[in-house]
Amino acid sequence: MTQLDFRPFDADNHYYEAEDAFTRYADPGMANRTMQWAEIYGKRRLLVGSHVQRFIANPTFDPVAKPGSLQKWFKGTSGVTNIRDAFGELEPLPAAYRDRDARIAKLDEQGMEGAILFPTLGVGMENMLLPDIDAVQHALTAFNKWLDDDWGYAYQDRLFAAPLISLSDPEGAVEELDRVLAKDARVVCLKMGPVTTAVGKRSPGDEMFDAFWDRVDRAGITVGFHTGDAGYTRYTDEFEPFGDFRSFQFTPFRLLTGSRRSTTRWQRCCATACTTASRTCAWRRWRTVRRGCPSCSCS
Repeated sequence: MTQLDFRPFDADNHYYEAEDAFTRYADPGMANRTMQWAEIYGKRRLLVGSHVQRFIANPTFDPVAKPGSLQKWFKGTSGVTNIRDAFGELEPLPAAYRDRDARIAKLDEQGMEGAILFPTLGVGMENMLLPDIDAVQHALTAFNKWLDDDWGYAYQDRLFAAPLISLSDPEGAVEELDRVLAKDARVVCLKMGPVTTAVGKRSPGDEMFDAFWDRVDRAGITVGFHTGDAGYTRYTDEFEPFGDFRSFQFTPFRLLTGSRRSTTRWQRCCATACTTASRTCAWRRWRTVRRGCPSCSCS
C-alpha cells in the first residue's frame, strides 16, 4: 500500500441522526407541520409535515448496513438485482456513527486528519416540508441546534458538521447563517435545485439572496450542496411515475438524469452571475460556491 506523507481529509463524510435531531429544539406546537415520531403497524416512523417520510427506509438507523456492504453492488459483481439484498446482514448501530468522540477515535484508527460531516436523513427534509416555508425555517434551525449539541460545528478542529440552511426565506437564511457563524460553523449545506420562495421559484444566484452570499464571502466559509431530495422527481415522474424520492431506489433512467440536479444549479448560478447588475456580489457568489467540496455528491 502506498504510504502518504500526510493524513487524508474526508470532504464528504456523514453521521446518522439521533432520533430527536429534529424534535429536541422544535416547538411542540409545530409538530404537525414539521417532524414527529409515530408507531405505524408496529414500526417507528418519522412523520414530516404529517406525512410518512420515505427518503430513508429506517430513520432510526438501528440496525444499519455494514461499511463496504455495497462495494460489489456498485462494481456489478454482487449477483443480486435488488439493492436491499445487496446491503446484506445488518449490524447494531456503531457508536462512531452518533458519538463525536468515538468518531475522532475512528479517524485516528484510520489515519485521517479530519472530515466534513453532512446529514444523512437531513438532506431529504427541506423538499418534504415545502411549500410551508415557515416550517422549513423552524425545522432546520431546530436541527442545527441539535447538531451543535451532539457534534459541534468544528469539534477539535477535525470534525466540521455542516448546518442546514434554506434560502426559501432570504432574511431567515441570513439570520440562521449569522447564528451558526457565531457558533464557529466552517461549512454550511444547501439543497440542490431551485429555491422555493414566497414569490415563486428562484435561482440560488438570484439577487434576492445577495445578503446571504455576501455574509458567506466575508466569513470565508465553504458552501456544500449535497445530493438528496432536490424536488426533481416531479420531472422524472412524467416519464416514470414513482412517488416520493427514496434513497437507494432508482431506475436506470433516474440514475442517468440524477446529475442534472447539480449541473443545472451551477449553470444557473453562472448565468445569473453573468447577467446580474450587481457584478461584485455575483462574483462573490461564484467565488464562494466554487470553494465547495470536490466530491461526487457535494460540490
